[in-house]
Amino acid sequence: MPAVTVDNPLTLPRVAAAAGARQRPALSVSTAPSGFEGEGFPVRRAFAGINHRHLDPFIMMDQMGEVEYAPGEAKGTPWHPHRGFETVTYLIDGTFVHQDSHGGGGTINDGDTQWMTAGSGLLHIEAPPESLVMSGGLFHGLQLWVNLPAKDKMMPPRYQDIGGGKVRLLTSADGGALLRLIAGELDGHRGPGITHTPITMLHVSLNPGAELTLPWNPGFNALAYGLAGRGTAGPERRPFRTGQTVVFGEGDALTVRADASQESRSPNFELVLLGGQPIREPVMHYGPFVMNTRAELAQAVEDYQAGRLGSIPAEPADGA
Repeated sequence: MPAVTVDNPLTLPRVAAAAGARQRPALSVSTAPSGFEGEGFPVRRAFAGINHRHLDPFIMMDQMGEVEYAPGEAKGTPWHPHRGFETVTYLIDGTFVHQDSHGGGGTINDGDTQWMTAGSGLLHIEAPPESLVMSGGLFHGLQLWVNLPAKDKMMPPRYQDIGGGKVRLLTSADGGALLRLIAGELDGHRGPGITHTPITMLHVSLNPGAELTLPWNPGFNALAYGLAGRGTAGPERRPFRTGQTVVFGEGDALTVRADASQESRSPNFELVLLGGQPIREPVMHYGPFVMNTRAELAQAVEDYQAGRLGSIPAEPADGA
């Protein structure tokens, strides 16, 4: 995983939970089912089967790939609408091109993040550049959907392009973990992502046998998702691995550990840690729309069909 890294994590600021902090228990571990999205690229549905009360303010998260495309195989998504939430696309391996009907767009590469606030609605497309389609290659990333509160659902759309070099790099007390803080606050450090719904999102690389204990906002929920390798979560040391999601209970700190022996394809235990402030509002989710009522969903569909969410630009995304 060539996402942003450093040669010596001990040169980075260190974070650690306070002595005596209340540990969050690992309440459950679930395995993400596999499926296909868009034009047929493989995904794992990280939050499938998890009660929304544990996920709020998150709606869904897909692990895209990890897949090695042969020449001509790389796929993306066709033009499609969104309203009422934000999409966060974090690319670990490969290249993706984004374009939307509100004028946002760009190319993201290894370690980059694109943050699209759909708000009142837009159309967008995500596709591999022509060079990747022609050559083939590795593709791996995440897409997270973050809900917006009712007061912000109809806000103007916004696009953020967060280059990997902007991510806040941190380490654990003993240097055994590399933390890439993408959004939110952790122990006084802030990530570059600007969020309407307060969240924390970080990609963690844990050395074999390393333990990481982080302070965690007691008002946030807490989730961990295994990207590669295996380890344990919580004071109970509940095992989890690639493609599994941990739901943590309440507390001021959370702990994850890497097994001493890891997979040959990944020297470290790679995981994503997520937390957010629950919105605690009704959620009505229909395809690409996330609203509060059925009437609002019906209005979103009507607006899309009437062309009120925007039109496809004359020049489609081509990776140029």
